[in-house]
Amino acid sequence: MSTFEPVRLDKWLWAARFYKTRTLAQEAIDGGKVRYEGERAKPAKSVALNATIRLRQGYEELEVVVKGLSDKRGAAPVARLLYEETEASRREREKAAELRRIQSASFESVRPDKKQRRLLEKLKRTLIDSGHD
Repeated sequence: MSTFEPVRLDKWLWAARFYKTRTLAQEAIDGGKVRYEGERAKPAKSVALNATIRLRQGYEELEVVVKGLSDKRGAAPVARLLYEETEASRREREKAAELRRIQSASFESVRPDKKQRRLLEKLKRTLIDSGHD
């Protein structure tokens, strides 16, 4: 870990294992999915210690505080030392995940099972047949 040399934002996001490649990190930054200290930034922006970075990955939005600087990608436990997720971010992320679980469970219960499908088909046939009389 280097604390003396400036580290580009795209390299830091890659080294901290938020994105698999630097290209993906650059695309996320350019696409507005990454905010540095509350503002849009460019991939070459220098990252400072204790800076706040807000990023979106799929459904999840994270807010992290920079705790270390590195432009080298290491093992996941080492990368995890480069940042710390804020407590508010953790709560929001867990709440959003729970909401997604509840919504997916409610969709599953709406879908009819085999017996219910047969009853619906029978009802449809009955309604169609009675409409032709």
